[in-house]
Amino acid sequence: MMREGARVRLDYSAQSLWRVDRVIEEIRREGAPYDAVRETLRGLGAYAGEVIARHTGAEWWASGGEHWIRTPDGRLWDPIEEARRCYGGHGSLRLLCRDALG
Repeated sequence: MMREGARVRLDYSAQSLWRVDRVIEEIRREGAPYDAVRETLRGLGAYAGEVIARHTGAEWWASGGEHWIRTPDGRLWDPIEEARRCYGGHGSLRLLCRDALG
């Protein structure tokens, strides 16, 4: 969960995802239970998806309560799941964006 008063500047740039990865890492290091941070991770993943969409012309796709980004080349990306993977220590929203930008 984000600390009250936390000041994280997010400007929808690909570089801002460095900060998002660090925020998730900090939350993970603090040992917050997943259930307590689920919605925060969802929001940070959605932010990363919007960064990808704005920089690639991608569109959001949804089915069965899941959301993905579809880039113009037809590939599907799951930034919300990637945020969960980051929390588990196995992902990076910054690298996901880099790959999506090609």
